[in-house]
Order: sequence, then C-alpha cells, then structure tokens
Amino acid sequence: MTSKARVALVDYGAGNLRSVAKALERSGLIVVPGDSPERIDGADGVVLPGAGAFKDALTHLRESGLQEAVLRAVASGRPYLGLCLGLQVLFEEGDEHGPIPGFGHFEGRVERFEEQADDGSRLLVPHIGWNRVRFMGDHPMLVDLPESDDFYFVHSYRPVPSDPSVVAGVCEYGSEFTAAVAKGSVFAVQFHPEKSQQAGKRLLDAYCNWVEQSR
Repeated sequence: MTSKARVALVDYGAGNLRSVAKALERSGLIVVPGDSPERIDGADGVVLPGAGAFKDALTHLRESGLQEAVLRAVASGRPYLGLCLGLQVLFEEGDEHGPIPGFGHFEGRVERFEEQADDGSRLLVPHIGWNRVRFMGDHPMLVDLPESDDFYFVHSYRPVPSDPSVVAGVCEYGSEFTAAVAKGSVFAVQFHPEKSQQAGKRLLDAYCNWVEQSR
C-alpha cells in the first residue's frame, strides 16, 4: 500500500498553523512541521501559510535557512502552495514597512490597497470577507476546480505581478486584483482555503492530488 504524501508546513513564528494543518490532513496529506531546512528537504511538498507582517516573516525565513530550503524544494519540482503571506513573499519586494525584499521568485511588488475604488467610492482596508475568485490558465492545480468560486479573504496588501502570464486567479475589490499566481511547481493564493469551507476543501484536495502525482 502506497504511503500518504508528506508536506512540510513552514513555521516562521506566526500564522494559523493549526487550522491549516487540520485542513490539509482532511484532504489526505501527512503534515510535518516545516521548522527546519532538513524537514522541508525531506517533504514531498511545501505549504507556506500566511499571517503576520511581511518584514518579520522574511527576517525569520532568511535567518533560519527556511527560505533557501523552500526555494530548493521549488527548484526540485516539489509542489509549493502559498497561502496569503505565503503568496506575497514570492515577489521581489513588499511595501509593508518597506520596501522589503521578498524571495524574488516572481517579478513584481506587493502593494497596499488604495482606499478609493475605481468608481470613486471609499474602499475599506483591510479587505475582509467572502469574495469570488475567477481562475484562469492550465496549471495542474486547476484541473479539478470550478472556473470560479467564493473564498474568504483577510488582507490589506495584494500582489502586482510584472508578468501577466503568472496570474492564475483574479478577484474584484474596488478594482480587479491578482488573487492567485502559478508557474511550474508553484501555486499560491491570496485568500485562506482553511477558512473557505467547501471551496477551500476543493482547493486543498487539488493540492493533495498534485503532490501525489508529483512523487
């Protein structure tokens, strides 16, 4: 009998690790703490969840060697799933308490929402609550997902990719913004699947299938 895939849940000292771990386990994955480079190196996939400040997260990830381990996993083709801040750190820099350098895996910046919508109305920041995401592209994560679904968001910053080809999902909040990015062994979302009920379960099931197929 084939053993279940093991994914490292990256622990950078902040974040909703328990709820994310339980959600991943419900989708059929074995979750190991991603609190050392060695544990990340030994996993079939990597999940970087999101909460906290961009600067604090990047500082811990770099000083602990976790950033290098995550990038090794990506380079080796092991599936990476980024959630909220786990999406934002992939870019060249973030504006929060910054500019602060990110991983630089994708070209572009992470910028704060403007407090005025395209129609001139006042926009509440942070963006909190349910909103519809429209997916696009042919990434393996999207094969079993509907073209659009409702997910739960909590964020004040959003990615602004330089390369439109990496955009895998968009959402409307004042104006259209990037809600998912994908390329090769990387798939990352701005929303929280672990808080998104059945829509989130579908996305994490898709990640489980992707990891299993990549072993």
